[in-house]
Amino acid sequence: MDNVKTISAVVEGGKVVLEFPELLDGTEVVLQVLTTGGVEVNPVITDFETEKSDTNQDPQDTQEDPEYSDATSFKDLNLDDNLIRAVEEKGYIYPSPIQEQSIPLVLEGRDLLATAQTGSGKTAAFSLPMIQRISKKPRGVIRGLVLAPTRELAIQIDTNISAYSKYSKIKHTKIYGGVSQNPQVKAVQRGVDILVATPGRLLDLISQGHISLENIEVFVLDEADRMLDMGFIRDINKIMEMIPKSSQILLFSATMPKEIADLSRRFLKNPSKVSVDPPSSTVDTIDSYVFFVEKKEKFKLLLHLLKEEGNDKTLVFTRTKHLANKVARMLTKEGIDASAIHGNKSQSAREKALAQFRNGEISVLVATDIAARGIDVLDITHVINYDMSNEPETYVHRIGRTARAGKSGVAYNFCEEKERPYLRDIERLIGQHLIRRQDHPHTSHLADPQMTDLNPKKTARKGSKSSKRRRKIKH
Repeated sequence: MDNVKTISAVVEGGKVVLEFPELLDGTEVVLQVLTTGGVEVNPVITDFETEKSDTNQDPQDTQEDPEYSDATSFKDLNLDDNLIRAVEEKGYIYPSPIQEQSIPLVLEGRDLLATAQTGSGKTAAFSLPMIQRISKKPRGVIRGLVLAPTRELAIQIDTNISAYSKYSKIKHTKIYGGVSQNPQVKAVQRGVDILVATPGRLLDLISQGHISLENIEVFVLDEADRMLDMGFIRDINKIMEMIPKSSQILLFSATMPKEIADLSRRFLKNPSKVSVDPPSSTVDTIDSYVFFVEKKEKFKLLLHLLKEEGNDKTLVFTRTKHLANKVARMLTKEGIDASAIHGNKSQSAREKALAQFRNGEISVLVATDIAARGIDVLDITHVINYDMSNEPETYVHRIGRTARAGKSGVAYNFCEEKERPYLRDIERLIGQHLIRRQDHPHTSHLADPQMTDLNPKKTARKGSKSSKRRRKIKH
């Protein structure tokens, strides 16, 4: 067609915002959406309006440069042509923030300490420069190692490495538990340059003499805080003790708990630090409420909310595995389809519960914090913190499971007496008050606490518990 106008836009945060230039009557508009570095986006066009400009106005004066005209492309990051070709075939046009900041540093050989959320494009941030380094001299021995907390993530990373290395002469494979080790051992024995592994299976094959880490040049620890949640911290220490001191280490974590910070200080050498989507940034489309309730009344409140306010797809967080099982069991007895997911569940049981939750067979999934970033379900309508998190950053990740792909969401927080200090810390971190709800039959007999001072001027007495707690939190 002769009269077609193409308008392109970079998608950021799942939203597309366009200012249309002057369009003549009869012009067909083609909207071309460019994704950033493989980040999943679900743009929704909610309105489309055009207005005729003043016919005496010079169109050149109203035509603005595209929003992305000064954006960095993958070609600007000093990546090899083979990698550029591969990412372009994947549909990547512009690097995401974590990729733009990390890739040049990794190519320089720097150790990296990166804070980035799941879905930020971090896999490409560490995979692309690692592939470039190792593909210069592929030798068929393990020189790149990526450690992932779960089988699902290991498979996902290896799949991406396969796509990125399509035109590079490297071999790669993945190993994880829950399945026979024999095919994995044979794959390693055939020779690989990059290995993606879960901690337990890696240590098993090392102890059996099938794998050596003596040639590792690049080591990636992905989702380090989730490793901590799953009890892998000792395994991580063992593995990091085995890799050569000269190895380049890249550590990615959504949060930075003390144990992970200590780990980075111990093993990383003068690391560069990158942070995107800081933990204090909550989703604007989440309505967050707090309910002051007695501990013994929490389940009754949960049941009341699920029955009175609907439970299309609800994720409930508890502090312990035992309580997760108990809550799921009690909900089932009340006629609400529910299941629990946590670290003590087998891989197959976790996969089954997630599949049932995703396809709607169950409406409530009860989880411990192991699932705060492991559950990738786009249409969760409610997050309920049955137990308030004592780490405010974790609270942000919990509620971030809802309001995805441009949708709105609701977060309910059950706050018993001993959890009130946690509420204060959360509100100070996010810089806003949660909405207080009293329109329910299970309110606490205690008076509501005073509203949190979001900008406290006084410093707590040195050495006090509250002082120690606040020193852990970035205000």
